[in-house]
Amino acid sequence: MKKFNFRKVLDGLTAASPVGSSGGGSASVAGGASVHPGATAGAAGTPREEIQETLTSDYFQICKTVRHGFPYLPTALAFDPVQKILAIGTRTGAIRILGRPGVDCYCQHESGAAVLQLQFLINEGALVSACADDALHLWNLRQKRPAILHSLKFNRERITYCHLPFQSKWLYVGTERGNTHIVNIESFILSGYVIMWNKAIELSTKTHPGPVVHLSDSPRDEGKLLIGYENGTIVFWDLRSKRADLRAYYDEAIHSVAWHHEGKQFMCSHSDGSLTLWNLKSPNRPFQTTIPHGKVQRDGKKTEPCKPILKVEYKTCKNSEPFVIFSGGLSYDKPCRRPSLTIMHGKAITVLEMDHPIVDFLTLCETPYPNEFQEPYAVVVLLEKDLIVVDLTQSNFPIFENPYPIDIHESPVTCTEYFADCPPDLIPVLYSVGAKHKKQGYSNKEWPISGGAWNLGAQTYPEIIITGHADGSVKFWDASAITLQMLYKLKTSKVFEKQKVGEGKTTAEIVEEDPFAVQMIYWCPESRIFCVAGVSAYVIVFRFSKHEVNTEIASLEVRLQCEVEDIITPEPETNPPFPDASSQTPSLKSLSGSTNTVACEGTMKDSIPCLSVKARHVRMPPGYQADLVIQLVWVDGEPPQQITSLAVNSAYGLVAFGNCNGLAVVDFMQKTVLLSMGTLDLYGSSDPYQRQPRSPRKSRQFAAGLTELSDSPVSLEFERCKSPTSDHVNGHCTSPTSQSCSSGKRLSSADVSRASRRGPGRPPFRKAQSAACMEISLPVTTEENRENSFSRSRSSSVSSIDRDSKEAITALYFMESFARKNDSAVSSCLWVGTGLGMVIILSLNLPASDDLRQSEPVMVSPSGTVLTLKGAVLTFACLNCMGTLTHRPYEVWRDPHSADDGDKTRKRKLVMHSPSSSQDMGDHQFAVICSEKQAKVFSLPSQTCLYVLNITETSFLLRADVVTLCNSVCLACFCANGHIMTLSLPSLRPLLDINYLPVTDMRIARTFCFTNEGQALYLSSPTEIQRLTYSQEMCDNLQDMLGDLFTPVETPEAQNRGFLKGLFGGSGQAFDREELFGEATAGKASRSLAQHIPGSGGIEGVRGAAGGVIGDLTRARLALDERGQKLGELDERTASMMASAEAFSKHAHEVMLKYKDKKWYQF
Repeated sequence: MKKFNFRKVLDGLTAASPVGSSGGGSASVAGGASVHPGATAGAAGTPREEIQETLTSDYFQICKTVRHGFPYLPTALAFDPVQKILAIGTRTGAIRILGRPGVDCYCQHESGAAVLQLQFLINEGALVSACADDALHLWNLRQKRPAILHSLKFNRERITYCHLPFQSKWLYVGTERGNTHIVNIESFILSGYVIMWNKAIELSTKTHPGPVVHLSDSPRDEGKLLIGYENGTIVFWDLRSKRADLRAYYDEAIHSVAWHHEGKQFMCSHSDGSLTLWNLKSPNRPFQTTIPHGKVQRDGKKTEPCKPILKVEYKTCKNSEPFVIFSGGLSYDKPCRRPSLTIMHGKAITVLEMDHPIVDFLTLCETPYPNEFQEPYAVVVLLEKDLIVVDLTQSNFPIFENPYPIDIHESPVTCTEYFADCPPDLIPVLYSVGAKHKKQGYSNKEWPISGGAWNLGAQTYPEIIITGHADGSVKFWDASAITLQMLYKLKTSKVFEKQKVGEGKTTAEIVEEDPFAVQMIYWCPESRIFCVAGVSAYVIVFRFSKHEVNTEIASLEVRLQCEVEDIITPEPETNPPFPDASSQTPSLKSLSGSTNTVACEGTMKDSIPCLSVKARHVRMPPGYQADLVIQLVWVDGEPPQQITSLAVNSAYGLVAFGNCNGLAVVDFMQKTVLLSMGTLDLYGSSDPYQRQPRSPRKSRQFAAGLTELSDSPVSLEFERCKSPTSDHVNGHCTSPTSQSCSSGKRLSSADVSRASRRGPGRPPFRKAQSAACMEISLPVTTEENRENSFSRSRSSSVSSIDRDSKEAITALYFMESFARKNDSAVSSCLWVGTGLGMVIILSLNLPASDDLRQSEPVMVSPSGTVLTLKGAVLTFACLNCMGTLTHRPYEVWRDPHSADDGDKTRKRKLVMHSPSSSQDMGDHQFAVICSEKQAKVFSLPSQTCLYVLNITETSFLLRADVVTLCNSVCLACFCANGHIMTLSLPSLRPLLDINYLPVTDMRIARTFCFTNEGQALYLSSPTEIQRLTYSQEMCDNLQDMLGDLFTPVETPEAQNRGFLKGLFGGSGQAFDREELFGEATAGKASRSLAQHIPGSGGIEGVRGAAGGVIGDLTRARLALDERGQKLGELDERTASMMASAEAFSKHAHEVMLKYKDKKWYQF
């Protein structure tokens, strides 16, 4: 633990040297922790006592913890019927292994090649993956983080199909050339035994049979291998004699083959939608051909053409007809029909329509033995965007309720927030209101994928993840103990009227699709106030209630628009920007923030909101209920710009939001607009930039009307007013499709036309984003648009003076702070950060008593304080004089619709300071401000810059959060170049800097967020959330928190086949693969055919999973487990042999005693 004395730092300025980063050669932290010029040791407000910073670099380490959601772009499926775990492969080379809830493992092939096929070594704790780069990999699942034991890379042939017989160590591999190779699973070396395509087909055949599409051994005789070729050729190969027992031919291409469990018949699915059933005794033609979905045409001869049946499974039952289950095969006559799974059971045919294309499916059976009655009980269907399990034991085939959080992407995720260590009562409360909306009609059976083991672990603090979606829905997830479970779903779009087709012009919609997409989220867990900003330029404030209510939705309209004027009004006093408080009356639906409204000319839209709020009474179920809807309106044909910052404070009863035009502050208790003005107007005479060279505006423009910005209060409305003349000019010179936004600048018509020709002016509010606000939020966009807009928006720094026309409000923060230099006590403030790195402090004058809060106006007075940083401001925080994080003031939650009456329920209970700091606020505090380029720590009220750190020169920060860790506080940053950094507070010492996550997608930049206790998350794909930790303690404990994929389970015994069946039915047990495929008999395969690559699995693979003592213990425990398992098996065999020997000795002794005294002729 190291102590930092600010006096010593100030005194030692001359000897200060830049602090290097701790990230192993990273150069992203370009500056050192240095004091702002002009600060002296005796400066007012400079702390005189020592601040103990307990965090050091030893507290930090980065590692991924768990991935939630549906595997992105799935390609393959496998199931272990004994262990009861499921594996899903993807196009990006990932493997997800699922068991019981809590058992969820993510693995990634280093090559990133698509997974073609997965095969479990049933009940062995291993998995084989075949990838599109023609490599086979063997994964060890007997450790919590699976690792590759062996790899085999084919050089000359492409892998098309693999088959691993039950309880066999020899893997059959089919290739595109039509050859079949055999791999030893234990050593991962090719056998010299090869089935060449030209040996398998008849010599008279003149054409190549195509790639191998199917391999399987006969259930009746493991020495016989069935090979299916794409062109319709089927070969039944005798492995012992190395020749084909029979060959069958069909006109249509084969997609899959399935055996009857007796091994006498097999079924094929074909490209014309037909199923053929073959008998081994008569292979000349199929003895049964059906086209299940083909209708006989009028001529009575041919059936209608059908789509290919991509896969078929043929499963038998002891007490009923067999199941034939297949995907595809629908007729072409209905092109819009959804993908389907067909279940044929006897004469009954059931078609299950799916919402997404079917990737693969598997039938789950009671036995792992292929030569027994299969007794299917469920079907796992892998869709492109979903996973469904169908219950086959009930006639109506219901689906199981899925316990995994695979519906994160039900609507595309547009924003995320993460809250760790939140109030413990929130999770049960949210679950109770969310459980009432669950769907019905699921199977009453337990989820069949129930393998693995998982326990709660040591981490018990509650965690909640909130996701906003493109359809306007918001989902609350319980993320405690590295699991994820849906708690509650809120549909924010229900406050608006549904958009009817053809009404786009009348309702002034500005978004072509997904008009209700959630853009920003702000949540106060203590007061349960929830606020969302939507892509259609609106803000909704929600309150939480356990009671249903039927009420009207209150709404406000706000004019917040840039101004483009040609004429400088010489008498600014005629339209005072600060209307008298007595002239304003709180009213709903009318407060637009402007004193003169211009009527629409022609089709020009003015004072029209983008969406229509429901005007009737609305039933609101228990949960979050809309308290107020605030909408930005069109101004003179100009659409409102998207919201770039949002903040709510329940203690003050205020919500603030801003965009690239300016700032609005609304009192959601009195339902009134307090402030609505351009960003530049917030400065007044304190504007630090000289903007005359870029604007024809005279310097006295704002001096006359806004000199009182530094000391005059502002009531109820706070907006600059425009002259009708200038509005008329604007209406004709600027179109909604080529706008030049000027927050506080006035351009001539010629300047506007030049700006519109230049192109990068403000785009229409469709699916784009203003350049200055790109890092704050994004609406739903296509991947290409995201990438293009991202790079374009960051091509030049937003901290440049050239961006003053786009000075967006990028950060807002309500806090109890010192607003001015001469303040002796803290007061209510709103800190405003802009895209130019400016920080403006607004003072909030709230009514003295709670009784007057509903009636007395809230006064807003600019303090005149302006602070500067490089780059757009990202975040604020406040520390008390002891260096402890000061919590934002909040109102303790109370149910707004409680049945209790009396003053007790109406009285608000406010917490103005966090309990840990209420006793020692002291006479000063620290303000922590971080921009996309640097971080600064100011001492208040002196406003002395104590520390400044230039975090990056060549890149920029995407996210920065002040978080708590190990009862201390630090600043966590995520940089666009992929670096994750943490800085100590208040001294801004670099503690961690690791190049960890390249920003390859705008999705990562939009969704990355930090939270307390060393946790973070981001959307790794459109369907998956990746959680990670930057805490060393959590990295050390991660092994104990993860689930076990492999648990010791006895393999079920095979059924007794009977003497006659064993004698005449063929026996797989007599087939010795080792003798046939081993090196002694088959020889060695060509070295150039495939290359063996040893993996890092087993004990070696654990070294990367954990460090220190925990890693050593894990490796020791793994070794002991494996050794103990082998010793246990050896003990069982030894005990069995001893019992057998004792029995034999006993019987031999009895026989000896019986015949000891008898002569030979007496026998």
